[in-house]
Order: sequence, then C-alpha cells, then structure tokens
Amino acid sequence: ELMWSLRWKERALRQERELVLAESRACAERGRALEALLRPLCKPSEFERYVLFIGDLEKVVSLLLCLSSRLARVQNAMRRVDGNTDAEEKQSLNERHKLLSRQREDAKDLKENLDRRERVVSGVLAKYLPEEQLQDYRHFVQVKTSLLIEQKDLEEQIKILEEQLESLEKSIP
Repeated sequence: ELMWSLRWKERALRQERELVLAESRACAERGRALEALLRPLCKPSEFERYVLFIGDLEKVVSLLLCLSSRLARVQNAMRRVDGNTDAEEKQSLNERHKLLSRQREDAKDLKENLDRRERVVSGVLAKYLPEEQLQDYRHFVQVKTSLLIEQKDLEEQIKILEEQLESLEKSIP
C-alpha cells in the first residue's frame, strides 16, 4: 500500500514536471521573441549585455538551487550522525558542509551581482520599450526564475521518492 502510494505520488510529480517543462518551453519562446524585438532596437553592446544577463540568470539560479539542495542533503546526513558513525565520515561530512556553505555564499554573491545587472539591463530597455513591453520583459525574467525553481524542486521531490521506493523495495523480502 505504501509502495502504491509512493508510485502514485511519483507519477503525479512527473506529470506536474511535464507541465512545468511545457511552461518553460513557452517561456523560452517568449524569450526568443523578446530577443528578436530587442536586436534591431538596441545598440550591439546593449543587446549583448541583455543576452549575457539572460544566459547568466539561468546559470546562477541553477547553481544556487543545486548548491542549496546538496547542502540540505549533507545537513540531513549530519543529523543522522550518531555514536556509531566513524570519525572519518563525520569529518568528511563537516568538510563537505563547510565547502558547500562557502560555495553557496559565493553563489548568493553572484545572484546579488546578477540582480544589479538586471536593474542596469532594465534601465537600458526602458529607453527602447514602451511601459507595457518593459513590464512583459520583467514578467519574463520573474517567470523564467520561478520555472527554474519549480522544475528543480519537482526533480528533487521525484529523486527523493525514487530513493524511498528503492529503499522500501530492498527492505521487503
């Protein structure tokens, strides 16, 4: 019964992920349309700044999410440490925790820098776009970020369910 429930939840999450992926494809199409609109309007250096910002947005958000996820897994493993855990494993977990914490802080700095760049890009685009199209651009950036977060969250939930199912299957004779 538990396995059936986990499999049902996994199927539901996979279906939800497919919907998010479809939304991501639609968002990417909006991004291409926006890029096509901006190319002839902006100076080449301004357009390049926009393209680099959009590319970096995905990379930095994905990096931050990945590091946060890995850090959470290490923290969970550290909570399971008990008197039977050997010193080498404890030390390894502590070192990974410190490393991932530093990397996540660096990624947060990158995100803050990216946010400043977004304000600059938004200011540049304000020279060329009417207010409605500028709002469309800002909405595009928000939706792109939200979809990346949602997609990563769903993938993480699916991975956890797969691990639970595998563990459950191994525990049943």
